[in-house]
Amino acid sequence: MTDIQDYKFWFVTGSQFLYGPEVLKQVEEDSKKIIEKLNESGNLPYPIEFKTVGVTAENITETMKEANYDDSIAGVITWAHTFSPAKNWIRGTQLLNKPLLHLATQMLNDIPYDTIDFDYMNLNQSAHGDREYAFINARLRVNNKIIFGHWSDEAVQVQIGNWMDVAVAYEESFKIKVVTFADKMRNVAVTDGDKIEAQIKFGWTVDYWGVGDLVEYVNAVDGTKIDDLYVKLQDQYEFVAGQNEPEKYEHNVKYQLREYLGIKAFLTDKGYSAFTTNFEDLVGLEQLPGLAAQLLMADGFGFAGEGDWKTAALTRLLKIVSHNQATAFMEDYTLDLRQGHEAILGSHMLEVDPTIASDKPRVEVHPLGIGGKEDPARLVFSGRTGDAVDVTISDFGDEFKLISYDVTGNKPEAETPYLPVAKQLWTPKAGLKAGAEGWLTVGGGHHTTLSFSVDSEQLTDLANLFGVTYVDIK
Repeated sequence: MTDIQDYKFWFVTGSQFLYGPEVLKQVEEDSKKIIEKLNESGNLPYPIEFKTVGVTAENITETMKEANYDDSIAGVITWAHTFSPAKNWIRGTQLLNKPLLHLATQMLNDIPYDTIDFDYMNLNQSAHGDREYAFINARLRVNNKIIFGHWSDEAVQVQIGNWMDVAVAYEESFKIKVVTFADKMRNVAVTDGDKIEAQIKFGWTVDYWGVGDLVEYVNAVDGTKIDDLYVKLQDQYEFVAGQNEPEKYEHNVKYQLREYLGIKAFLTDKGYSAFTTNFEDLVGLEQLPGLAAQLLMADGFGFAGEGDWKTAALTRLLKIVSHNQATAFMEDYTLDLRQGHEAILGSHMLEVDPTIASDKPRVEVHPLGIGGKEDPARLVFSGRTGDAVDVTISDFGDEFKLISYDVTGNKPEAETPYLPVAKQLWTPKAGLKAGAEGWLTVGGGHHTTLSFSVDSEQLTDLANLFGVTYVDIK
């Protein structure tokens, strides 16, 4: 359920009959050359396929209708190579329900002063055609993306690739299914929300299943599969028994592997790509899933603790955007308020995604002090350094808000021998004071998705596609 299907993007070039068949032939040849070079660049995560030169309302409309019903098409890229009368685009654009990118470019990257003539002008009118085409999209209030620049520039190609990831995530969002094992944590406000409105807005299906339904899957896991996985993971992680007796350590780690295999089987059988747990309801389980949840997140599943289905779905969504690279469920934990050290220490009880690890994670077993269950195994590691975004989604009753700020990720300044969990330090680029005040003012939650692979431009594009308010705290 975490696999992404093979997507592609259609390229539709705008023109008209006014300049004759030779110009239209050249328009198509130029378009195919650009597409070939873009596909060969290595900067695009998905291929582009030439579709047509749009010259009439009829063929443009038919193309957009066809895109809607082709599940392999994640979006449409348009280019006004020559002057393309925008009335021809109205109906097709109104009908299109796939993401739309207007690539405002030109075949050549210069003005050939020595040779330029009217034939050249008739063919190369992007500066003219793009404005005509962009006007109608603005008039129609289309939430399309505009990228301006020469198609051969690497920065433009990267921007196209980043938009492609957003477009695919938008399409995949309507397939996201979240299972909440038990309900959300009692008496907590920010993790609650309108599941029906979330399905209308984002396509997310959120279903409740009792912990007992999960326990049946956990108890049914074949012991040989647990033993095999226990051996396999020792190549990937460092197994540290610490103060535990060897028998207890092995049992508690293997029980987390039992939970991992059981939850994964449940999610796979029932088509879920994200899930939540709740330490207030663990009836029938020996441990709160810790290592189990971490391994599932590393596989690409969305997750959030305490029944927070919104963050679980958001994490899955951003894992799609980032190709599951360095994107993790996170929680604001505690603060460093000293001047020169201002930072937020992010963590959770157990469940921090190892895709953000900067060192080799250690499998450790320690008491949890909450939930009333056996000591859970978990991965312990330090987060990474670098630029990132920290994102949350809040339901205000009359609207959803996507809230984020750019942050600088850092490793913790010192070890935490009495807090054996995975940890990530970060500081809002606006400054801790300004960032935190902005976050608190707009009602951002304590559960977030932290990503070193997604940027604020992609978040803006996502919010535009979904038609929700985006608050980017600067």
